[in-house]
Amino acid sequence: AANPQAKTGIRVISIPDLRWGRRDIKTVQLLYPSMAKMEAKHQGVDDAWFTEDGFVTEGTSNNTYIVKGNKIVTRPLSSDILHGITRAAVLRFAAEAQFEVEERPFTAAEAQGADEAFSTAASIFVMPVDEVDGKPVGSGKPGPVAVRLREIYLDEMRKAAI
Repeated sequence: AANPQAKTGIRVISIPDLRWGRRDIKTVQLLYPSMAKMEAKHQGVDDAWFTEDGFVTEGTSNNTYIVKGNKIVTRPLSSDILHGITRAAVLRFAAEAQFEVEERPFTAAEAQGADEAFSTAASIFVMPVDEVDGKPVGSGKPGPVAVRLREIYLDEMRKAAI
């Protein structure tokens, strides 16, 4: 699970979410997320976060989070986002590790002003996000919460694999 980007964090841009309304259903409609990811690469960054009515919905193939103090903020489950298995696991581990979890929408600007940001998905586990729309998040490096949650997640996955 040694992903070099986990040490450096990734950079994202925000892109309007123009997808069909039922994003909770995993369909073959993955063209728009693919186009958004290509646009991100074209702009020299790693990924894109979709926004709707000013709020971040999710990444191209991942759920999104910000950290402020001891609080982890992520969008509540609804038909607006895919209900990730990794998301459920990470939120459970976060609660067990005494982090406060607040499920509410947040903006890209709020992410820029947060202490940390990260994304989760089965393919990337917990991935620190250290830049949103060209502005550094927190120190501009992976923060302690994302790093800790990644460790916990990988530990739990190893235990489950035995």
